[in-house]
Amino acid sequence: MLDKNAIAKRIAREVKDGMYVNLGIGIPTLVANYIPKGINVTLQSENGILGMGPFPFEGEEDADLINAGKQTVTLLPGSVIFDSAMSFGMIRAQKVDLTILGAMEVSEEGDIANWKIPGKMVKGMGGAMDLVASAKNIIVAMQHVNKAGESKLLPKCTLPLTGIKCIKRVVTELAVLDVTPQGFKLLERAPGVSVEDIKKATAGKLIVEGDIPEMVID
Repeated sequence: MLDKNAIAKRIAREVKDGMYVNLGIGIPTLVANYIPKGINVTLQSENGILGMGPFPFEGEEDADLINAGKQTVTLLPGSVIFDSAMSFGMIRAQKVDLTILGAMEVSEEGDIANWKIPGKMVKGMGGAMDLVASAKNIIVAMQHVNKAGESKLLPKCTLPLTGIKCIKRVVTELAVLDVTPQGFKLLERAPGVSVEDIKKATAGKLIVEGDIPEMVID
């Protein structure tokens, strides 16, 4: 199984030259550290940064430079800082090519739940609902199962929804899957993980066609 950094490395391979990319809170923020060399992308943070770089080295943090998850970040040459109104104007106007989000649950129809667990205190949904409503392409970075070993890839989400039929691809510690009209289509498996392992961990409908290759991480 992959750790969180390996999931971020795999997702970084989805980023294409020239893209504007929004990174959500959690695993997605790690993608900034693994953008392939030679790929020129512009990372956007919904709190008002365009041109975000990787996380700073220890001792080089600037507490005034934070992402939407309140983590310290770096700025690349040519980056700009602006208010939230401008940031969400970009998002709602579909200026962002790719959004990478974390999730608590994803359904086989592409629904996503990633902002609230009933009974637990939360500050709000943040920008997630704007992002899923406006993004051209959404990839989810998440754990395949919860701490109890129960699948988080479901026939139907059980938690309050963030968006409906909006997720295109999911990358977990076990697999890469596309969301299709027929269900989750297995594209790749993590090194050392069998197709049978993935079937057992997926409650939603899983489509397996032919030989499934291992993920390429590095």
